[in-house]
Amino acid sequence: MTYASTLARDPFATYRQIDAVGRTATADGPALVQLLYKELVAALRAAAWACENRKFSVKSDRITRATAILFALEAGLDFEKGGQVSETLARLYGGARKTVINASLGHDPKPFSDSADMLDEIAQAWRTASAA
Repeated sequence: MTYASTLARDPFATYRQIDAVGRTATADGPALVQLLYKELVAALRAAAWACENRKFSVKSDRITRATAILFALEAGLDFEKGGQVSETLARLYGGARKTVINASLGHDPKPFSDSADMLDEIAQAWRTASAA
């Protein structure tokens, strides 16, 4: 009955969760990284919106999601094959995570939107590299 009670509380959130799980289950390699970046940027932009609109539960939820995605991206790095690129990305993910966590204590949307912009640039590079 947990599913039914969760569905009754927020059917849209349940749908989004099922949709995200379905997309990540079938994605591999670069497609999974692109999907994670897309979800990460969306979570950060939603956190910024939530700050501006004083929607603190949404802010908390999106920060949790963004942090989890940053951990997942970092965990997926291959330091043997990736070398310096992996080390640079690990520092970037760690810095972004620190920024997000520090910003979670306040109500300023700027750290979230700035992080989203920076990570969206990297996401665009991934899309370009994957298309080539």
